[in-house]
Amino acid sequence: MQTAYITHPACLEHNMGYDHPESPERLRAIENELIASGIFPLLQQHQAPRVTHEQLARVHSGSYLKSIETVAPQHGLISLDADTFMNPFTLEAAYRAAGAVVLATDLVMTSEVENAFCNVRPPGHHATHDQAMGFCFFNNIAVGVAHAMAQYDLKRVAIADFDVHHGNGTEDIFKHDPRVMLCSTFEHPFYPFCGADSSSDHIINVPLAAGTDSLAFRSAVTQHWLPALESFQPEMIFISAGFDAHREDDMAHLNLIELDYIWVTEQIKAIADKYAQKHIVSALEGGYALHALGRSATAHIKVLCGL
Repeated sequence: MQTAYITHPACLEHNMGYDHPESPERLRAIENELIASGIFPLLQQHQAPRVTHEQLARVHSGSYLKSIETVAPQHGLISLDADTFMNPFTLEAAYRAAGAVVLATDLVMTSEVENAFCNVRPPGHHATHDQAMGFCFFNNIAVGVAHAMAQYDLKRVAIADFDVHHGNGTEDIFKHDPRVMLCSTFEHPFYPFCGADSSSDHIINVPLAAGTDSLAFRSAVTQHWLPALESFQPEMIFISAGFDAHREDDMAHLNLIELDYIWVTEQIKAIADKYAQKHIVSALEGGYALHALGRSATAHIKVLCGL
């Protein structure tokens, strides 16, 4: 089995309201499509452990970790910002979501699997060093990257983020760490309204205009991501796998289709095959049109599986 599939029932208990787009049904949509496609039995299945305080503290401030634990409600909902809410189960879900990426890192780095997909929520790439925002509480991918560097002494780790929203939290955490290359495509101007002017040698931000189609997306990846990754020669690649740039997703205004997620995953996988001993960890970020999300994530996972 070359691909691990990691999730946890706690991730279904986090609920920000009956009409909130970041819903538990997102995880079910992906799993149902994996089952329907016949892929699910081919995956090495794991339940996510709880992340440790030490693992979180590598990327989040101690004061932030204390505050998020302090405000976690015993009942009802509390608001952290206009669209980010906690219920009594949110903290446990967030611990498991981050823990999933740590486990995925360990499974990949010990060669138990070639790669892994974490079907978890809440997502993570908007969570900064000291702030929850944009549906995100802990930066799951950043936790995994920091674990890979601390536990396995990696010197060059890449993150590919094709979510429709810029991964501002990931950039905030790693902007001064040249060991980490972040390659991000995102609609701009659009939430969180940053990233277009913050590229550097290891932060490869590629803003895309509303209406961007498959051809323009692939051109952006080919012209900007791939040369940077070839030069960087990553020892491991993490993917912030957001599927909300799909043309059926009305949360944004890009026009990608399943074939684009297949293509970009193939490009990332080719880099991993060449430089990173095939080591890839992917974790769910956005994607809110349930049918499109299920199809797109399954297409992505099929490439990881080599199917």
